Amino acid sequence: MALKENSNKYSKVHHIIRAKLYRGLRTGSMNITSLYKDERLKMVLPQTCYYCGSDSKLSVDHLIPKFKDGPDLADNLIWACKSCNSSKGKKDMLEWMEGKGEFPSILLLRRYLKIVIQFCQKNDLMGLPIAEALEFELPFAIKLLPHKYPKLAELKRWVTPINN
Repeated sequence: MALKENSNKYSKVHHIIRAKLYRGLRTGSMNITSLYKDERLKMVLPQTCYYCGSDSKLSVDHLIPKFKDGPDLADNLIWACKSCNSSKGKKDMLEWMEGKGEFPSILLLRRYLKIVIQFCQKNDLMGLPIAEALEFELPFAIKLLPHKYPKLAELKRWVTPINN
């Protein structure tokens, strides 16, 4: 919400929204939104690389690689330019971006986290402490899930300007 409003810093309202959402997710009175909204964005946004914004030599990339048992479903597929796709290779999106010293755009991270949550719900892992989850061989890099975020002014909502 703060990024959408082009805020320079978080307001009291942003903290209230975050606290309410967190409480709702923990108690089960709220759920994450479906990937439908993300899929709709995929159709209305300019066809560009989800990583760098290039519109040249695009191909399909798996956020969570098939090599690591990432789903071969539309939810896990994004546009990537040839350069980003070959650089990422068989790496998980968070692993690749951390290696580049970059933090993903919020809309890309949201899509990734929804896939991770769906996987954890399907495999009954949601109540498992992260320390225990690290013992499992998972298709995503759980240790790289962000606990801290860059300052609001440093976050990108998307790699190209959007109005939604």
